[in-house]
Amino acid sequence: MSVDGAIQGLGGSSSGDSGAMNDNSKGLALAISSSLFIGASFIIKKKGLKKAGATGMRAGVGGYSYLSEPLWWAGMTTMIVGEVANFTAYAFAPAILVTPLGALSIIVSAILAHMLLNEKLHVLGILGCVLCIVGSTTIVLHAPEEREVQSVKEVWHLALEPAFVLYAVTVVSLVCTLIFHFAPKFGHSHILVYIAICSLMGSLSVMSCKALGIALKLTFSGDNQLFYPETSVFAIIVVTCVLTQMNYLNKALDTFNTAIVSPIYYVMFTTLTILASVIMFKDWSRQNAAQIVTELCGFVTILAGTFLLHSTKDMGDMGSGLPTVHYSGVVNTPPRLSFSGKRPEDEDEEIPMRRQDTMRNSANSRDLAVLN
Repeated sequence: MSVDGAIQGLGGSSSGDSGAMNDNSKGLALAISSSLFIGASFIIKKKGLKKAGATGMRAGVGGYSYLSEPLWWAGMTTMIVGEVANFTAYAFAPAILVTPLGALSIIVSAILAHMLLNEKLHVLGILGCVLCIVGSTTIVLHAPEEREVQSVKEVWHLALEPAFVLYAVTVVSLVCTLIFHFAPKFGHSHILVYIAICSLMGSLSVMSCKALGIALKLTFSGDNQLFYPETSVFAIIVVTCVLTQMNYLNKALDTFNTAIVSPIYYVMFTTLTILASVIMFKDWSRQNAAQIVTELCGFVTILAGTFLLHSTKDMGDMGSGLPTVHYSGVVNTPPRLSFSGKRPEDEDEEIPMRRQDTMRNSANSRDLAVLN
């Protein structure tokens, strides 16, 4: 009997492990498809914001003219599809696996910008894409298995534990301070204000999305979770957080250059989401030190690739000092640089942080061309 019991135990453990791995595979597939849609939507929405800003009040100064722009809505629809896939991924896989894979959307955005918007992709930008892929692969291979949750009430109890309550109260307090005190005064000059609001609210929205996704997954499997009041509370939190994120992300994109907004937002959002997941779902409690360190190394690799990609994405091949890949596959190398890292004739040039500074520089260049 003891041998039979052991065999049954091993069989149950094996089936449980295979079920967890199957869930992780579903979450991985959904996260990758989400990145494809979101990466494409980023470019479409950006073009819509620019087009709307040319005929009405820009989002960065409190305008909502983009709401009447069809191109922005096309990008928004594409993003919604990606976010639905991302939302579903959290129901099957832990946030430590799903969230860092958002870096793939940056790669998709860079490739599409290179192909469709004629934005040149530097050799170092390609290296950044490779680093993102390597880091993502490392995290996928060492990510923890999804925690078994039997009901939405179990998630609610996890959310009410002292550690996560302290985290949530801290986040809400910081967001309120940023929105009502710092954003009106420093939002248009300090990039971290808008991005911090998006990232802090994002970490709470991901935890609520995961709870809501688990509730829907259990409901579709036959265990109805929709009649629990906790499910409605999680849904309200998701809507509130997502609307806040959308508003301030639009402000950040319209006020500052995309090449600066994207990597900073990715780093802050991903870091805070992983922190929230570790506190609430205790993802690392089921792993050893070697696995945790490997995941952190993969995450750092993604961060390095993200910053490398965006630090070169918007530079021209004659102003960045970097070789550039064109459609023909030819690599053009710019003139020799001075010791400061710039060409001697461009010693006073720098990469503008604000989008309007970029437009002003472009206008000045056109004026000089006309005079010459």
